[in-house]
Amino acid sequence: MATGVTASAMAASLSGAGSTLVAPLEAKWAAGFASTGSISYSAVGSGTGITDITDNLVDFGASDAPLTPAQQLACPTCVQMPWALSATAVGFHLSGISSLKLTGKVLSEIYLGTIKNWDNAAIKKLNKGVKLPNRKITPIYRSDGSGDTYAFTNYLSHVSSSWASKVGPPATTVSFPAGISGKGNAGVTAILANTNGGIAYIAASYLIEQGGLGAVAVQNAAGKYEYPNIPEIEAAAQAFHSIPSNNAISIVDPPKSAKKAYPISTYTYVIVHNNTPKKSQLTAWIDYALTTGQAFGNTLDFATLPSAVVTAAENTLASLT
Repeated sequence: MATGVTASAMAASLSGAGSTLVAPLEAKWAAGFASTGSISYSAVGSGTGITDITDNLVDFGASDAPLTPAQQLACPTCVQMPWALSATAVGFHLSGISSLKLTGKVLSEIYLGTIKNWDNAAIKKLNKGVKLPNRKITPIYRSDGSGDTYAFTNYLSHVSSSWASKVGPPATTVSFPAGISGKGNAGVTAILANTNGGIAYIAASYLIEQGGLGAVAVQNAAGKYEYPNIPEIEAAAQAFHSIPSNNAISIVDPPKSAKKAYPISTYTYVIVHNNTPKKSQLTAWIDYALTTGQAFGNTLDFATLPSAVVTAAENTLASLT
């Protein structure tokens, strides 16, 4: 835990930008931290957050996708620390239908554009007893560089060889073969709310806040259909024990042994320069998020970070110069 930080050092303001997934939790953190320092944050998407910290436009970036080798090369002084744990939900809007089960293969075919209608035989087989309409499916995706896009496409790449070969590796921005786009989690959620027949990947907290939309129970590797609730997110995180030196931890598509795991769970990261001139302020802020700030997560569908992940993040934080 951070020590030796003076009140005057901590009182200075900090600016950040990036992930919309973490924005609701970050707002709670900033309010709780207000007596110590002022935090301004722009929820502009993970891709922009990475670019902004690389270009020194902000004091910290936030991304649900870890830095790629190319991004790390572009910002050799950047270090990343996981500071929150949540999930990318799959929301849907079908009048009169409140529950739906889908596999990764079916999700990939919907977003590839090969499954076009809700009464498709593959969807009906998974949802016996549900009266699915002969309605066009409208896949909705992010137009901006997004960590949710990374988590979703990372999952699809794991479970669908067709997706991996036709769309390529996971990224914060990909060329979706079908559907319409919206900016940010708020934009995608708004489009889904107004599109009967729509389906969208959305940060779990936004789907909960919106209300009135359905959440897909997604099949995991154990064959179970799970929702992005806290116990299922925690089960996904608990299935992975190794923490790389760069703190990049992928927890999508956990193994069969993780029977309760939600398969599109994700860490989200704070990114700073390891030679930052605002070491004292950033250390106090990030330490707050890693410790006291974790208590704000449960109402927003953020699980508490595993202790080993907190230790790894704190070790990186202590290495700032």
